[in-house]
Amino acid sequence: MKEYKVIQPKLGFRNRFQNFEDLLNQYAREGWTVNFIGQGWTSVVFERDKNR
Repeated sequence: MKEYKVIQPKLGFRNRFQNFEDLLNQYAREGWTVNFIGQGWTSVVFERDKNR
């Protein structure tokens, strides 16, 4: 079974790409994988196995 998490990243204007990369890496360390990225990075949907 899968579980999902939807976030609305707040990246700021400075170092926007680096902040987005850091955010993705942070969730990847927790076992999340990116399922969908909304246009303009307005939302990101992550998924992972619930019984990990």
